[in-house]
Amino acid sequence: MTALTHAPRRKPVRRAAAVGVVAAAALLLSACSDDGDMSGMDHGSGSSASASETAESGSAGFNDADVTFAQMMIPHHQQALEMAELADGRALDAELKDVAAKIEKAQDPEIRTMTGWLKSWNKPTSAGSMPGMDHGSGDGMMSDADMKHLTSMKGAEFDKMFAEMMIEHHNGAISMAEGEQKSGKNADAVKMAGNIVKGQSAEVKQLQSILDRL
Repeated sequence: MTALTHAPRRKPVRRAAAVGVVAAAALLLSACSDDGDMSGMDHGSGSSASASETAESGSAGFNDADVTFAQMMIPHHQQALEMAELADGRALDAELKDVAAKIEKAQDPEIRTMTGWLKSWNKPTSAGSMPGMDHGSGDGMMSDADMKHLTSMKGAEFDKMFAEMMIEHHNGAISMAEGEQKSGKNADAVKMAGNIVKGQSAEVKQLQSILDRL
């Protein structure tokens, strides 16, 4: 039985839930935009900040939207890495393997950078129980069942499910990044958000192209 047979109707339900939570997250970012005085992020595809650069970013002005963005994006990136790592030994399509490798290369250093910013701001690196970050229901995050299902797949079945899930996952990150662009104060954070929108939008198109030919 293929991956699409196991979970074809899962996507619309989760997607509908994701839309609602993405909206909630956007409202949260917007509501926070005028408060606080916090500082910077730098989210470029594959770029990594040194300790001194991180400290320098942390000395700039920032607001609650910047903090919320970093706290929500860290676990989002962590799950993307988990998904990308599963491609090793399971994926069949060469182009899809390349996309997975790019995700690993870009997002691991970004997690370290955002963690450094939050520490420099004296803010927790975990958002706790925040709207938009419930696994399986917010911002494109996958449920435990989704991840277990992906883990059980191999070859063409894995490729199709990976592409579907990562498209949804990336779209969640793009929505969060667009909220930061509108509400964030820190220049590094807003720049990072712009890089997310640009880089992950391109990957969504590539993954859709892969999915269309599989």
